[in-house]
Amino acid sequence: MTSPARAMWHAPAASPPPPRRVWRDWVLVAVIPPLVLIEAALRTEMAWRWLWAVVLIALVPTLLWRRTRPMLMLVIAFGTGGVVGAATGGDPQFVTTAYMLLLVYAAFRWGDGRARIVGAALLVASTTLSLAFGPMMLTDLIGGAAVLVATISLGAAFRWRAASRARELDRVKVDERVQLARDLHDTVAHHVSAIAIQAQAGTALAATDPAGAVTALQTIEREASLTLAEMRSIVRVLRRADAAELAPGPALGDLRGLASTAADAPTAGAAAPTAGAPRVEVRLTGDSASVPPTIGAAVYRMAQESVTNARRHARGATRIEVAVQVDDGGIRLDVHDDGDAAASASPGFGIIGMIERATLLGGTCSAGPAAEGGWTVTAALPRSGWSR
Repeated sequence: MTSPARAMWHAPAASPPPPRRVWRDWVLVAVIPPLVLIEAALRTEMAWRWLWAVVLIALVPTLLWRRTRPMLMLVIAFGTGGVVGAATGGDPQFVTTAYMLLLVYAAFRWGDGRARIVGAALLVASTTLSLAFGPMMLTDLIGGAAVLVATISLGAAFRWRAASRARELDRVKVDERVQLARDLHDTVAHHVSAIAIQAQAGTALAATDPAGAVTALQTIEREASLTLAEMRSIVRVLRRADAAELAPGPALGDLRGLASTAADAPTAGAAAPTAGAPRVEVRLTGDSASVPPTIGAAVYRMAQESVTNARRHARGATRIEVAVQVDDGGIRLDVHDDGDAAASASPGFGIIGMIERATLLGGTCSAGPAAEGGWTVTAALPRSGWSR
């Protein structure tokens, strides 16, 4: 086989997989046999009508497996019909024979590549036998072909739509996982970092400064409580569909809280943690009320992550400056510390998350060592991207 034909032959079945049976299947199995008998009794002019009635009734159970075994059911139905037609010298003229179109639909809706190729071959063979064993008007041939093409097209269309919806659902799931990972990193990791730093400071101060160690323990308790609250908020969002809409998110005004949160946290020195804490200064200028809540939350998360990174990695930092400027062009965020940058400049999940947030809003974000020393994070979110 050529490459396209081989690819078609090995094409997988429809995804998502079909239901095994539904209530409509049992209705069809119950309704079709009486209709066949009624038609056979009324159409006395038809030859072999009772033989065809028995054959059509015997083939009705193939409808129960048409989704899970579409090719086999199609072969059984059309193969049996072809054999009986060749023996009697004609096709059945029963209107109720139309139920076999459901088998054709199932083959192209649910079947794999083999089922579709075999199904097409069976339809061609069936049409050829009809032409060979009985006279057929051109209009009948065109009408029958149109019905088959419509059935096949309908099955293919529903197959494509279901696959498209499945791909869209997978994409949404991936986006939700990325969003959850970003929120976990930006919120929980922020407090866990403070806990780790305070634990290091408490260990260093326990022998020489018991009061300082107690203060570190109190800070750890406060950060642990905040971490638990953040985790509970995330769990509520996951468990309730409307929680994301009801739960208030951080805003630009909450940026000032970063100063009080970080002011009590010591930084990790090159050799051992010290009791000194980097002073966090937050400066917010411009009309913050004009900023949409989603944009304000994104800026807050980026600033929070930048402060967390400075506390964790800036050796010897004494000051962290957070500046947010809102103007007619958009928002600009600058976070700068005066410490020594870490030896490795490879971006971690936090920086990647900040870049993703800015990109989704049509902006940019960059992080790296500053010319005057220290580390700087800069993000710009233009107003043109706020409607995205």
